[in-house]
Amino acid sequence: MKILVVDDEKLLVKGIKFNLEQEGYSVVTAFDGEEAIRLAHDETIDLILLDLMLPKVDGFTVCRTIRGFSSVPIIMVTAKSEDIDKILGLEYGADDYITKPFNIREVTARIKAILRRVNPEPKSEKDKLIISGDITLDYNFRRITINGKVIELTGKEFDLLELFMRNPGKVYTRENLLDIAWGFDYPGDVRTVDVHIRRLREKIEKNPAEPSYIKTKWGVGYYYKKD
Repeated sequence: MKILVVDDEKLLVKGIKFNLEQEGYSVVTAFDGEEAIRLAHDETIDLILLDLMLPKVDGFTVCRTIRGFSSVPIIMVTAKSEDIDKILGLEYGADDYITKPFNIREVTARIKAILRRVNPEPKSEKDKLIISGDITLDYNFRRITINGKVIELTGKEFDLLELFMRNPGKVYTRENLLDIAWGFDYPGDVRTVDVHIRRLREKIEKNPAEPSYIKTKWGVGYYYKKD
């Protein structure tokens, strides 16, 4: 697995790189936004640890640009603790966020958790393809198509849609979805779920304001409409 670490604090990058390599990961580094975009485009990257405050191009713009050509998992790193920064990171396509100062063990745990979800244990052949209306979910290639057109989803968006499509009609509270998709020890709040559901609807629904697939059970949570 190859991880791209992006931060302009060279000593911090050196420490993160050392620890991740001790865990068996291959690590490439970038110290500004332009270099991060180039590496993400030119190399096969499995996960990006992306700082928010970067020279040349800021982390939000880097994240949004990468999302234009890749669904690679992105963990946004910020020295700020305000909720708006976390929410903006998710809006731009980040899968997770972590706030400085952080414990390297927490970073490693987050990385492992995301990579496990992106590359889970193989399912049986009958479970690899789900078709619902115009949507086809190909578990084997982690790919979504609508009427034959490939729809680019982030890792978290794919995980949520797969959960919904495998359990049509089942209502999940925001807390349920946070625990299932992000893990019981995830420090975020339920607004994280709302942001991802909104982005997912924008990608798969003809009219996100009146969704046909991912429905809201008012006062409870979300569910996937049965065929």
